[in-house]
Amino acid sequence: MLLVMGDSLSAAYGIEQGTGWVSLLQARLDGKARVVNASISGETSSGAAARLPDLLGQHEPDIVVLELGGNDGLRGLPPRQFETHMADMIEASQASGAEVLLLGIDIPPNYGRAYRDAFTGVYTRLADDYDLSLVPFLLEGVVLEDGLMQSDGIHPTAAAQPQILENVWPILEPMIEEELNHG
Repeated sequence: MLLVMGDSLSAAYGIEQGTGWVSLLQARLDGKARVVNASISGETSSGAAARLPDLLGQHEPDIVVLELGGNDGLRGLPPRQFETHMADMIEASQASGAEVLLLGIDIPPNYGRAYRDAFTGVYTRLADDYDLSLVPFLLEGVVLEDGLMQSDGIHPTAAAQPQILENVWPILEPMIEEELNHG
């Protein structure tokens, strides 16, 4: 069973519910594994960290996918604070017996290079420190492509969702196979 903890990028913000990448993932798994999407638009790492323990107890996931950070970054929250919340969620997930997959994001250039580097560096550090699988940039091949971003420039369109799943799948599939074979 997979638990996706994310923000609007995983909650299918601004598009039809069934067209988001998490719904496409569930369809691709074709009943082999269940997916619980606990993503909420506007979610921050601190909100997710507060909700995660109950979700771990309720669903007992084999894999926890953490897709968070966008709202922390857009609000200019300290990268250190973001890293602490993410580390807490990784540790709680691992303590419950789940594997963790990190999905990295980037924030707009107008936040300045130093802040962006500090922010995106959190994902790499956490992946290294906890020996986690990492998708470095969830929206690779999406952000700069015509028609793949909504007019707000932040949220992907329905047409972008298959590409987002393709960004996640090569890293997630072996994790799922491992769980199915040894779960």
